Amino acid sequence: MAHPIPQTQTAAVIPDLAASLTIQDSPVVQPSELAPGECLVEIECTGVCHTDLHAKHSDWPVKPKYPLIGGHEGVGTVVAIGMHTPHSDITIGTRVGIKWLAYSCLTCEYCRKGLEQNCVKALLSGYTTDGTFAQYTKSWVNHVSPIPKNLKSTEAASLLCAGVTVYRALRNSNTYIGDWVVIPGSGGGLGHLAVQYATAMGLRVLAIDTGEKKKKLSLDLGAESFIDFGLTKDLVKDIKHSTGGAGAHAAVITAANPAAYMQAVEYLRCGGTLVVVGMPAGKLGADIFFTVYKSISIVGSYVGNRQDAIEALDIAASGKVKVRYAMKPLSKLEDTFKGLEEGSVVGRVVLDVPQ
Repeated sequence: MAHPIPQTQTAAVIPDLAASLTIQDSPVVQPSELAPGECLVEIECTGVCHTDLHAKHSDWPVKPKYPLIGGHEGVGTVVAIGMHTPHSDITIGTRVGIKWLAYSCLTCEYCRKGLEQNCVKALLSGYTTDGTFAQYTKSWVNHVSPIPKNLKSTEAASLLCAGVTVYRALRNSNTYIGDWVVIPGSGGGLGHLAVQYATAMGLRVLAIDTGEKKKKLSLDLGAESFIDFGLTKDLVKDIKHSTGGAGAHAAVITAANPAAYMQAVEYLRCGGTLVVVGMPAGKLGADIFFTVYKSISIVGSYVGNRQDAIEALDIAASGKVKVRYAMKPLSKLEDTFKGLEEGSVVGRVVLDVPQ
């Protein structure tokens, strides 16, 4: 029996630049409107990401579309697939995740080299195509990620962006088992996942954040050492001391703070790698002389590809990564945005989407 698809749905919509987010009725893409390769997903839950704030404020050089339904960490069930879609492992009834990268061509140079996220034809969930802050959303069968059976939907949601992003970043860090990696913002949404993925990879984690709650979280999740940036008098000195004197082998900067980048070149050891993930406004600000003199590599790491997503989900499904999250209804999205802006959110927030 075909799944009944309603004509309208509840969705969180940003009507235009500078307009307030509203929870309202919105049209649902109908199965007859799906092109080959497209699918319709009924959303069960969705994570909330700092990127959603950037979409709301339109403060990145790449601009979002309006009106916009945001969100790119959604988990749900495929309820329709476009006619004449080539054979796919994704079928009606498959539980899938919708990521930041909604679509790429899969045939260009970037896609062929595993840089699908850099495809010039890429569509971005909740940014250049409608996302997961809704009961239904359109996606593409080649890009939705099957969710492992033993992973709860609410746990999988945040892994689809935050998890994939830090997993890919750590893979780009040029580190080996036993190396030190510094993770500023270790108690935040990306940082607490980075601590766990790094630990699962056999790395020694030096976590940086502030406050007793984030200290406890970071150490509980596997960090070997913690530095409170609000209490230390010399962060660079303390990092070098904690990592044996020479400094860390890598720093994965998930914090949206320019100062975190400026300090990294100082505390990395010679030959170290600075992985750029968080995207604060402004310039990188790394010291050019010491970047060269210390043979520092600076690597930009932008989300991940389809294989990265599968691996990140599988690691979590094996029990090595646990998302710390708070559940809220979709109607609390605006309050969640305020918490992200204030820096008061510990771990992640996952929204329950009304059925």
